[in-house]
Amino acid sequence: MSSSVQRKRIRKSPAARRAEIVEKAAEIALSEGLECITLRRIGEELDVRPGLVSHYFPSTEELVAEAFGSAATGELDTLLPAEPAESAGGLSPGAGTGMGTRSATERLAGFFARTSGPAWNDISRLWINARHLTRYRPSLRDRVALQEAAWRGRLAAVIEDGVTRGEFRTQEEPSVVAVQILVVLDGLGADGGADADMLPPVVARMATTWAERELGLERGALGP
Repeated sequence: MSSSVQRKRIRKSPAARRAEIVEKAAEIALSEGLECITLRRIGEELDVRPGLVSHYFPSTEELVAEAFGSAATGELDTLLPAEPAESAGGLSPGAGTGMGTRSATERLAGFFARTSGPAWNDISRLWINARHLTRYRPSLRDRVALQEAAWRGRLAAVIEDGVTRGEFRTQEEPSVVAVQILVVLDGLGADGGADADMLPPVVARMATTWAERELGLERGALGP
């Protein structure tokens, strides 16, 4: 009598299976690029039939857009975690009165500190990749627009909080300052091959230096 035990395949709920597919696709997007996402590839990676993947995502385009959204949201939450007031859907009326656990300056400094190294390089390359593909992928174009708004909103909320607390002083609207910071970071990523280590220190620090000047902070307040 054979002693071998046949592995029992666990049946996952539809929500869990869909999340698993998106997670694997996002992982491939960050490490290899959005073009490497196919229904067959995801099926092979998860050891399931491609038909099961297509049950949740009838087209590769839908999966690519979802994978980008998942990766971009995950990186935003890592680079600039939302404070409780923001998590509830924007700054509450009590924002700027000490509700947050950290000062706006600390949060912004933490963001700039994390915009270097492997994690930032990966997400910077992914944004370049996604924007290139939006020319002929409508679903991805819509998702990129949503993520751009989310990143601008999160950063603008920190700046607005800093202005309210009296930490920052600027003549511009917080949303405008947020866009300017992201534009500089995007430019550095594109020009430096998304690798700050290859840039002269004074260039790599351009976004931080500009933010300190625009927000009325002393040099070095947002990082070394």
